Amino acid sequence: MRPHTFRRDTITKPLFKWAAHVMPPISETERDAIEAGTVWWDRELFTGNPDWNRLLAIPPTRLSAEEQAFMDGPVRELCAMIDDWKINWEDRDLPCDVWDFLRKKKFFGMIIPKKYGGLGFSNTAHSEVVRTVSSCSVVAGVTVMVPNSLGPAELLMHFGTDEQRDYWLPRLADGREIPCFALTSPDAGSDAAAMTDAGIVEFGAWEGEKVLGVRLNFHKRYITLGPIATVVGLAFKMYDPENHLGRGNELGITLALLPTSAPGVTHGERHIPQFTHFQNGPLYGRDVFLPLDLILGGEKQIGEGWKMLMTALAAGRGISLPAQSAAAAAMCARATGAHARVRTQFDVPIGVFEGIRKPLADLAANIYLIDAARRLTIAALDQGHRPSVISAIMKFHATERMRDSVCKAMDIHGGKAIIDGPRNYLGSQYRSAPIGITVEGANILTRSLMIFGQGAVRSHPYMLKEMLALSDQDGKKGLDTFDKILWRHVGHAFATLWRTFVRGWSGGRIGPAPDGAAMPGFWKQLSRNAAAFALLADLSLLTLGGALKRKEMISARLGDILSELYLLGAVLTRYEAEGRQQEDQPIVDYLMRQGQGRIAAAFAGVLDNLPARWAAILVRLAAFPMGISAPAPSDELTGAVAETLMNDSPQRERLTPDIYLGEGHEQHPFKDLERAFRLVTAAAPIEKKMRDKHLHDPEEARDKGVISGEEFEQLAEAKAAVDRVVAVDAFPMEEISPIAAQHSKKKEDGGDKRAGSSEAAEYRSGG
Repeated sequence: MRPHTFRRDTITKPLFKWAAHVMPPISETERDAIEAGTVWWDRELFTGNPDWNRLLAIPPTRLSAEEQAFMDGPVRELCAMIDDWKINWEDRDLPCDVWDFLRKKKFFGMIIPKKYGGLGFSNTAHSEVVRTVSSCSVVAGVTVMVPNSLGPAELLMHFGTDEQRDYWLPRLADGREIPCFALTSPDAGSDAAAMTDAGIVEFGAWEGEKVLGVRLNFHKRYITLGPIATVVGLAFKMYDPENHLGRGNELGITLALLPTSAPGVTHGERHIPQFTHFQNGPLYGRDVFLPLDLILGGEKQIGEGWKMLMTALAAGRGISLPAQSAAAAAMCARATGAHARVRTQFDVPIGVFEGIRKPLADLAANIYLIDAARRLTIAALDQGHRPSVISAIMKFHATERMRDSVCKAMDIHGGKAIIDGPRNYLGSQYRSAPIGITVEGANILTRSLMIFGQGAVRSHPYMLKEMLALSDQDGKKGLDTFDKILWRHVGHAFATLWRTFVRGWSGGRIGPAPDGAAMPGFWKQLSRNAAAFALLADLSLLTLGGALKRKEMISARLGDILSELYLLGAVLTRYEAEGRQQEDQPIVDYLMRQGQGRIAAAFAGVLDNLPARWAAILVRLAAFPMGISAPAPSDELTGAVAETLMNDSPQRERLTPDIYLGEGHEQHPFKDLERAFRLVTAAAPIEKKMRDKHLHDPEEARDKGVISGEEFEQLAEAKAAVDRVVAVDAFPMEEISPIAAQHSKKKEDGGDKRAGSSEAAEYRSGG
């Protein structure tokens, strides 16, 4: 008997039976989701020994000359056309001239190749356009985003037939067709496979002929652009009870290109997502007949809808939502730094208070990290990768850090940001924050099930191969395959244990860092944590098996470690790619210490709760012999990072590039804020002269010759600018409330003539 045969029959075979028992079989839907997209840097992290030089070798993102011209021209023109307050509170929609402009300049066809009449832009350009437009208006940003991310165009380019591409893509590119994508239904939210929307294969009439097709009945909701769409990418379950296609009854989730003009389709009602009035609403279909030609991808793609969706979802998760998050975070950081500089309390700028400096530092750190990870992910997409796990990481962490930034900005602004009106530049971002958190995979689900749950199978060097071997219908072939993979996995596990031990017991001093990189200590700590993560992931999978699906809190913490390894690697990569800007070093230092603290908390959470106590003890001994340390930024470092947002410097411009500051408007609250910020910072030396003489009144300082008449005027101009940006809006009572308007009319008609009481007082008293 050969040694490997003996090993297979005496050792592997019992393990094969045990693993088949503890690991649930992979359903077709799960398999489609797992195999969708590609693996990329996530695989390196799961090895426990990532080659950081490969990360640094990725070319940084760049716009072409044509793409830059589009950013400088049509994108800026679009922003100058938009009045966000009017859109949300008066028109409840984009103006007609904006819709026309979007069509004319082909904003809806950015990703469509030029041969079909589109702009043929890169993922980088797609991201930058969405980012800048979203900084001007969330409504406009969403409107531009959706046709270029998860929609018919993206799906057609990957899966459509030549005939479908030739017909639909030119019409989508020039805006003759407005697309939407319809997946979510009342019965199927996060569990899209539970949808009850159905299509029955049968013969029916289409354009005067009897053809084979599908009879559809569906109810979709939350569909962005749904109320005005002319074509829908529709997801439904397809059935063939009479076996017309010879493939049985249940054909699986399928996608179709549905013209909304088809008989039986009803649309036009609108949802109101958090008073953010982009077009969104339900879609209904009753006995809608479509020929098989309108199945996206043709007959060969019947039943492949879930895999198609998961593959295309990388665009929304990896490009559009991170771009919108980057816009919101940059807006919040820039505006809050300026506000903290110009707003004074107790005769000093509020930004000098330590209680303000901590959230200010977080705002600066968030924009650096989001943009670092966004650019790295886009670079991978531009190279042809479709990293589904990395896209899930980006979706969750970009939107969560966006929400954190918006909340911190609101806290620092106080009443200025609470009172709505044309002067409020934060209200729209605050209202819309939950939308990004919820769409394209709710964040709770993404963190607890998808990042590690999908990553452990898809990105692990051996796990998917082992699971497929266990699911093989040919038991002998499955055992042979499992035997080969298992022992490679065992060798990998021992190598990981050794790496974890060496890096853990050396405190991270022994471990790889990129050749010649700055801050090698941080790189080495990432290497230490990567090895510990790989070991802990293997032991969690070994001891929990299929039960790990139900241990969502453990899975979420493992996902947190994986995410931080990616995000912190992106931060260090950005620092290197931008030439190691010395003024950025405090931000990088802050982020790395903050991230290491998050990693430590996640490790502690898993090890404290892992049911197999022997596995937890082994990881603690190997990886953390002196305990799990949780570093945090010092107060001094926090103050230095906060200062970056309150200084009028090239660094501030570099940290918040290409957001719309109102420069195309005659009046714009952000434009007013920027002007006040620059006037106040320019007047700082004059104020210092007064403080040195213990003077607070500019007139007194001028009269005593401490400051000149010109300097006095400069201070007066700065004060007037500050007064303008600190002011909030107030509206006539009758404009706010129909009841007040009725009361006012009643007064005019002589119905209520109580003397000496104001209209507001009468209204409050119920008169």
